[in-house]
Amino acid sequence: MMTSTSFQMLSVAIGWQMYDLTHDAFSLGLVGLAQFIPMVLLTLVVGQVADRVDRRKIVFICQMIEALIAGLLLYGNFANWLSREEILAAAFILGACRSFEGPASSALLPQVVPKSILQQAISWSTSAGQTAQILGPSLGGVLFSVGPAYVYATSAIALLLSSFLTFFIKLDSEFVRKSEPVTLRTMLMGIEFVYKHPIILGTISLDLFAVLLGGATALLPIYAQDILHTGAWGLGLMRTAPAVGALIMSLILAYFPLKKSFGKILFSALGVFGLATMLFAISSNLFISLIALFIIGASDVVSVVIRSSLVQLQTPDDMRGRVNAVNSLFIGTSNQLGEFESGTMAGLIGAVPAVFVGGLGTIVVAGLWMYLFPSLRRINSLSGEKTEKVG
Repeated sequence: MMTSTSFQMLSVAIGWQMYDLTHDAFSLGLVGLAQFIPMVLLTLVVGQVADRVDRRKIVFICQMIEALIAGLLLYGNFANWLSREEILAAAFILGACRSFEGPASSALLPQVVPKSILQQAISWSTSAGQTAQILGPSLGGVLFSVGPAYVYATSAIALLLSSFLTFFIKLDSEFVRKSEPVTLRTMLMGIEFVYKHPIILGTISLDLFAVLLGGATALLPIYAQDILHTGAWGLGLMRTAPAVGALIMSLILAYFPLKKSFGKILFSALGVFGLATMLFAISSNLFISLIALFIIGASDVVSVVIRSSLVQLQTPDDMRGRVNAVNSLFIGTSNQLGEFESGTMAGLIGAVPAVFVGGLGTIVVAGLWMYLFPSLRRINSLSGEKTEKVG
């Protein structure tokens, strides 16, 4: 959670400082693009590295570099030499570090906890991530109001501390890493594995299209200003509501893990997500909108925990780095393209129809995936056991 909170704080500070320097919305968009490009360029490489190198070392090195970047931003702020180019370079390096750190961290979790409690571990991890999404921007905003240097200094210290904590992670002593030669084929094996395993392919692609269509949060400023007429305070509440819903649901799943019918629950959660998105679309009342956003966050976490658990448990350990790299690319792409799709649709048909169609599209995708990937629908346990057909 410390790492995620620090990264959220850095993201807020970098974006704010970029806009303070340039007063240009396009430059602000470039910050997000600079962090996304490394994920696309390095997908094949980061997966290969995560399957060959001690994943704790990868996390340690990445967090040390992130701390260094925060330190350089701190120095640049004091020395007054930060410009658009320096900030974009920092964002690019941070994006590259996250590209390596994400798959390594995801692949590391099954090495740390027994399979029997992996779902709970993922729920706790999701809970920590949602807490970071709430605390990070808020803390970053408060510190930035005092001065950008305070954000960079706090982030650098937290990242340094977090990096050293990786030395205390205990791994499964029976784990043996393969030493196959590095070739284009070994780098592509993650993509090949996903393609050949319907449950993994269905899980990852379902996340891509569901998030792509259901991106209501990208249009929250329009709802706050033009539809609900609440202003900045209402926007803050609406941004917080999904994270609070996600946090509460992840804690519930951590204490009361799902036992069976994972496939049915997964598709049901997506259906609820779509319906809540449609409710938010047509709501003109702030209270109802907040309830809908809360449900969106809660239902999303249910599907996230199931999808993440399936990907981890259905993938051999020596392939987890490469498969998680593909998964990270799908997630990153869906988040970036989801915001673009929402903005484009809102520009063409209006914000309310765009969000409503997105929610409806999520339900349609869920129904279509139930037909295209019947093995995913019939999953009864995380180990891959399927529900037997009757009649």
